[in-house]
Amino acid sequence: MSSPSLTLPSQERPAARRRLLEILGALAIAATYVYLVLNQPADITGGPGSASALIALTGFLAGAVLLIVAVLPTLPASTLVLIPVALVLNIVLGQFVGSTLVPFYLDAIGTVLIAVLAGPAAGAATGALSSIVWSFFNPTVLPFAAGAALIGCLAGLAARYGLFRRFYLAPVAGFVTGIIAGVVSAPVAAFVFGGTSGVATGAIVSAFRAMGDTLLAAITKQALLSDPMDKAIVFTIVAVLVYALPRRTRQQFPFIRRHRVLAGSTPAPAPQTDARADASKQAPGTASGPASDSALNG
Repeated sequence: MSSPSLTLPSQERPAARRRLLEILGALAIAATYVYLVLNQPADITGGPGSASALIALTGFLAGAVLLIVAVLPTLPASTLVLIPVALVLNIVLGQFVGSTLVPFYLDAIGTVLIAVLAGPAAGAATGALSSIVWSFFNPTVLPFAAGAALIGCLAGLAARYGLFRRFYLAPVAGFVTGIIAGVVSAPVAAFVFGGTSGVATGAIVSAFRAMGDTLLAAITKQALLSDPMDKAIVFTIVAVLVYALPRRTRQQFPFIRRHRVLAGSTPAPAPQTDARADASKQAPGTASGPASDSALNG
């Protein structure tokens, strides 16, 4: 006679460990963000050689690594291959758009794409890693790693709770994400960086400053103008990209199957059903009692 206590811990321990790593990763990123806002280190934009830049780099990198370790066992090879592509997409588009007169960023398309395909933790890790890698070319980006991670997390949560099943809800989720991200990034832009690095966004901040606003108020207003529309565009682009994938390709991602992220997605089969079928094939004459059923169901 089998006992539930023999199977339940083996199923729960990996999940609990992954959850702990996700929490530790999120705390590391949040703590680094709080450090930057409270200490307002002016030397962080001078490159990775300064003490504050090293602290920020270590904190954000540690958080991103913990998140990746947490989700790594659940990620298919297709997602692992896409993460470097997402980083390049974020950096190239962000660098290009930031140098134009467009008051948007478009530097989170790769982050949101990974979040929709693989979930909040993978999205947060991609966002943080994107800012870390980008900071070696543009040091002013590093302080915004927490905001980038937050965008990935919120995009993954929006996907998990079905906001991508209806195409028209994707830009709504992006708009709300942009409001939250703008409020979070404004103190970093004001206290750490002293402004915004974008040409067009910098002009908007200057206009609000000329009207008599404080630096924080001007940057917050600019963020609430630019970020919601920017993230609405990003979420819409990602929705188009994901739905353009062949259905068979989309179904290769466990997160999409498990949470029915997209319209027409079918939930993944319950693992205990497969286990019960295998057991019946191996021992067709064995009777299944309540104890064995409970062990299979976990």
